[in-house]
Amino acid sequence: MDAVDAVVIGAGPNGLVAANLLADAGWRVVVLEAQPEPGGAVRSAELTHPGFVHDVFSAFYPLGVASPVMRSLDLAQHGLRWRRAPFALAHPTADGRCAVLSTAIGETAQSLETFSPKDGNAWRELYGRFERISEPLLTTMTSPFPPVRGGAGLAARLGPLGLLDFTRTALLGVRRLAEEQFDGEGGALLLTGNALHSDVDPSAPPSGFLGWFLTCIGQQHGFPVPEGGAGELTRSLVRRLESRGGQIRCSSPVTRVVVHRRRAVGVELADGTVVDAPRALVADVSAPALYRDLVGEAHLPTRFVRSLDQFQWDHGTFKIDWAIAGSIPWRVEPATRAGTVHLCDSMERVTVYTDDLTCGRIPAHPFVLIGQMNKADPTRSPTGTETVWAYTHVPHEPRGDAAGELDGTWGPSDVERFADRMEAVIEEHAPGFRASITARHVLSPPDLEARDANLVGGALGGGTMAFSQQLVFRPVPGLGRAETPVRGLYLASASAHPGGGVHGACGANAARAALFADRVRTFTSRIPTGPRGRAVPAEPR
Repeated sequence: MDAVDAVVIGAGPNGLVAANLLADAGWRVVVLEAQPEPGGAVRSAELTHPGFVHDVFSAFYPLGVASPVMRSLDLAQHGLRWRRAPFALAHPTADGRCAVLSTAIGETAQSLETFSPKDGNAWRELYGRFERISEPLLTTMTSPFPPVRGGAGLAARLGPLGLLDFTRTALLGVRRLAEEQFDGEGGALLLTGNALHSDVDPSAPPSGFLGWFLTCIGQQHGFPVPEGGAGELTRSLVRRLESRGGQIRCSSPVTRVVVHRRRAVGVELADGTVVDAPRALVADVSAPALYRDLVGEAHLPTRFVRSLDQFQWDHGTFKIDWAIAGSIPWRVEPATRAGTVHLCDSMERVTVYTDDLTCGRIPAHPFVLIGQMNKADPTRSPTGTETVWAYTHVPHEPRGDAAGELDGTWGPSDVERFADRMEAVIEEHAPGFRASITARHVLSPPDLEARDANLVGGALGGGTMAFSQQLVFRPVPGLGRAETPVRGLYLASASAHPGGGVHGACGANAARAALFADRVRTFTSRIPTGPRGRAVPAEPR
């Protein structure tokens, strides 16, 4: 392997973003990936039939087009093409109505007015708040903590009273936010369904902010997908990196971070090879795995090690992919045009579902999030067929099953029965769905972890999104930045601020921290010192 300036552990999206930014600065970079292919949780494969392209993990990327980090990479120049469905999202209810999220605000508003005549204007006003601050807000959210430039821009745009109102809204649970903004249930289901992409309870903060933010991002950008599969997003990042001289080595699992005099200086691979990292080591690895398994507690402050004991994972994930003949036979027409469909009939059912998760029970009637990939990208399967997936959250460590059928170990019987349970939810809204299935592929929480070690217990977010593990508390109290207790080592995974989502910010923050530290190190090395290492004052002019 050629000599390099920096090593990146992990070829997930954050690792690839970090590697690209370091290469942009002229550094020689190698990315070491344990799996046979790059991408982390952004990969695609033929999971059912030949010719059916499925996204193995994540699929829709609104933050991929909205994030300043991702936009700055100009991945269209490296082959990436975004596709969108006519509707970003549909949320049907049992009585035949359907809340819709469309990039045409009139269509979104009209769908909410079927629940209450006032709710169309309520959504226009709520989205208008986002439009006024979207640029500084996204800059703030994707910057290291504290976000000085973005925060100043946000404060200037809002003014003192507006900032106070925004802060209060950000501290609401999504249930309360919906009660304050909407008369009907459609708006509540739209916001809450998007908030449930995270692991935060709808009654707790920051679920209100998360639901509002993701719904507004969908209104602004839709829920786009890469043409040809999620793997095309990864391939565009790889092509960009290689065009700048970066290297990627797959099937190269790192087993140890080499630490010398409290500084990370390289890594050791499973085959015993040592790769030096003289300028920086960037890790797209979950925080517990990086600190406990790769660095080792002996190289960390005692207080920091104790804080790791408090690290909390987000919920587990259970995912199914189907190949189907024709399309899903939805009862309500808007769902036939939506890339994403949320299924949970009412806020009452949402409450039961989230109560089950809070109590560690596998839900008896899960909230099901469905992706109809061909609505946006017809290349995903042969004409007259579709690739469809669905996922739901389950407890990270199940303590029981609300339906009394499963033992929570995710053995073969549990997996098949819970997959049937999810299909039954879809069948309620689309009679005949099961008859259209020609193949099924199931990924339980342990299966997801086996395919990507960062997804511990099926946790997609790199740790809970609850306030207790955000900002300066992520991944442990006192950090909130990419820097770690080991000099020269930077955390780039979703365990770092700002957390989960394919926005590239965790990787970008790590790369920028490494570049800044290298500049400081270079500058200080040029300062002449006296015999005891003290800086020599400059000669008076």
